[in-house]
Amino acid sequence: MTYVVTVEIRIPEGAPELDGLHRVGATALLEQGFASVAGIEGADGMEMDLFDVAVAVHPGGAILKVMVAAPSLEFAEEAVGSVSEEVLERSELLAEWTVESSEVQLHTDAARESLEAADGPGAPPSDPQARRAHHTAKPDTADETEQETQDHEAAFRTLAARLRSFGPAAFGVAETDTETDTETDTETDTETDTGAGAGTGPEAGPGPDVRPEPGEGERPRAGHAPPVITPESAELAAGSLVYGAEVLIDELYDDVQALAEEDTTVAECQGHLWHLDQLPSRHAQQYNELFARRFLVTAIALTTRFTDGSFRRLGCLAEELVLKLLIEQAHVTLDLHGLLDEDVAAALGRFAGEVYEDMDFAWLQDTGEDGADGRGGGAALGFGTWFTPFDDARYVHPYALDEMPETGVPDAAEN
Repeated sequence: MTYVVTVEIRIPEGAPELDGLHRVGATALLEQGFASVAGIEGADGMEMDLFDVAVAVHPGGAILKVMVAAPSLEFAEEAVGSVSEEVLERSELLAEWTVESSEVQLHTDAARESLEAADGPGAPPSDPQARRAHHTAKPDTADETEQETQDHEAAFRTLAARLRSFGPAAFGVAETDTETDTETDTETDTETDTGAGAGTGPEAGPGPDVRPEPGEGERPRAGHAPPVITPESAELAAGSLVYGAEVLIDELYDDVQALAEEDTTVAECQGHLWHLDQLPSRHAQQYNELFARRFLVTAIALTTRFTDGSFRRLGCLAEELVLKLLIEQAHVTLDLHGLLDEDVAAALGRFAGEVYEDMDFAWLQDTGEDGADGRGGGAALGFGTWFTPFDDARYVHPYALDEMPETGVPDAAEN
């Protein structure tokens, strides 16, 4: 069976955090280390095939997603952990780094449901398409007790603290005067009015009250003030993004495997796909396994920056598309548990407006050559530039980064 093992690695205690250059170097060392591992042999001669490794290095260490075929979950976790330690030991520069954990991260709700209903009348359907419909359909309110809803709400609120790059202001929560406990909603405090968080989000651009939420395509009408977002709604929205990131990454791994098994593209894939078939259909013939791997690594790199506190701005068009999928996943997750009310939806919309600098990427969904407004946006967003940094100050993971043709390495359009 194929497992995706998540490995958390930490730098030595007391060591300074990694800067950008060190992170690039550590990424290369880890990728080279795992590239030399063809297979793994464990106790009693059991063997395990290693399919793929995605590396995301952050200031305090790294997160690895290792795709393996193993006889059991326990063997996969133990073997991948041991190999990770061996890779670190082989590298003189990483020898003092430590493996904090090696585990297959299951979605607890779906796993519990599957275990409780195994072989019974409530068992999830075996067909992938039917199973997806089963899990994404909004549950009957009579089936989920009030206590279960409260448990899910508490879990999301706990996860919110992990979204370290964004405070409540990024979700539209107005700052308050600590002495009078009144909202500082004055004309001189325009940054608060637009929901901008101090030190996070884009450096410039209109506030979220004049940007549509992805998928909505509508702007607030002139003269209508944006809704007041409470800290409670912002907390639920933040938690859903953290939870949604885990779901998104796991499902993108499944998409990579589906394309690899068929050695095909999204346009011709006969198997089940979770997300890649939701990308702009005009380029579906170019979404092959290599593209899927790069897109997955981009998703890991972006969500890592969201949760380790290092995010500043989106780096490339592919990250804009990842964020669109992530916000959609957050909506689905909240809706599944009856937690998506108007205030929480508004908080997610304000977050989108805070992070997106423009909505040009939405033109890619159009079937014509020009953008929806006729400005020719499609030409400026060519497929070969999806992983190209917007400018020299932006970050794109080295694995996904577009290579310039003059380097002798094929660019994305040729892959």
